[in-house]
Amino acid sequence: MEISNERKQKIEALQDKFTKIDQKLDTHLEGMLWQKPITYWDYIQTDALLNLQIQRSTLPDEMVFIMYHQVNELLFKMILWEMEQVCFAENLTTLFFTDRLGRISRYFDMLTTSFTIMRDGMDTDQYLKFRNTLTPASGFQSAQYRLIEFASTDLINLIDARYRETIDRNTPYEHAFEHMYWQAAGKDYKTGKKSYLINEFEKKYKKEFIDFMQKYNTANLWQKFKQLPIEDQQNEDLRAAMRHYDKTVNITWVMGHFKAAKKYIESEAGPQEATGGSDWKKYMLPQYQRRIFFPELWSEEELANWGKDAL
Repeated sequence: MEISNERKQKIEALQDKFTKIDQKLDTHLEGMLWQKPITYWDYIQTDALLNLQIQRSTLPDEMVFIMYHQVNELLFKMILWEMEQVCFAENLTTLFFTDRLGRISRYFDMLTTSFTIMRDGMDTDQYLKFRNTLTPASGFQSAQYRLIEFASTDLINLIDARYRETIDRNTPYEHAFEHMYWQAAGKDYKTGKKSYLINEFEKKYKKEFIDFMQKYNTANLWQKFKQLPIEDQQNEDLRAAMRHYDKTVNITWVMGHFKAAKKYIESEAGPQEATGGSDWKKYMLPQYQRRIFFPELWSEEELANWGKDAL
């Protein structure tokens, strides 16, 4: 059989590929004879994925709750995947930056619109029953979401607004960590006592968080933006993408989450709290914690009214 020039070029390219890693082309070609054809279910690992939903109650709508949050975590992983490409790109361009921010924002847009699944897609009576089997677990304990925040902006913008004046870039990471805005969900700042929710969360993830904070300290999205040439920082498309991402994550998505939680938590009479026991309103509402990734891209009026229009 005559070998075409195109096929010869492919064989030579394969030979070059395996030579560079001290491998024999013939060995890999032999291996291809015995490989099974790939299938969709093997590639996606469908069976494993569909067996990750384990209910703690007998109520059908708990399955909706579980799967919805698992979808969220998968989207968070996609977001972190895109962020790493931007933050550690060797030759970052405004075009690449803008494109990846667009991807990230679309993932968050999807997360935002999906809250109708939670808000309108579960029976209230069922939720109020199975939520008691979830205590003290809470969506607050999503580690990937914290990583997204660390990779988005300087730590000062994630510090509880009450303590920002006492913290700067020379502050030890450990001290900054103790003043993250989300500590307010379960920490008494007068006594230093933390809730079980916070303690367990930190026991599991604190070291990973500190390491990640260091890794992205000078490589987060805001720092990458500031490292661009001045003319690139004025690029209208990039600035619009930065603002859209900031507002989507810190207002639109947060308020979607808040409104979904509000429907169920306030459906019972009397004071109510989230499953983990957090002060959910002060933790979630934008005007309390003023989570703003890129404050320099907003006007003084916009900053003063941050999140108020979304109520």
